[in-house]
Amino acid sequence: MKPRLGMTARTGDKCPKSGVWKVVGTLESITMSVSRGNKMPQHANRSATWKLIIMF
Repeated sequence: MKPRLGMTARTGDKCPKSGVWKVVGTLESITMSVSRGNKMPQHANRSATWKLIIMF
């Protein structure tokens, strides 16, 4: 699958595209820069779904 804005990844998945990722489903605007190949992080010690909002 070709990386695109709006794609999602879950905690523990390998990051498919370097960029800024935002937690889905929270009222807070939590963002984090993640590099391609790194594991997607947890949020507040819980699994999370992350959405790509800026690609590098």
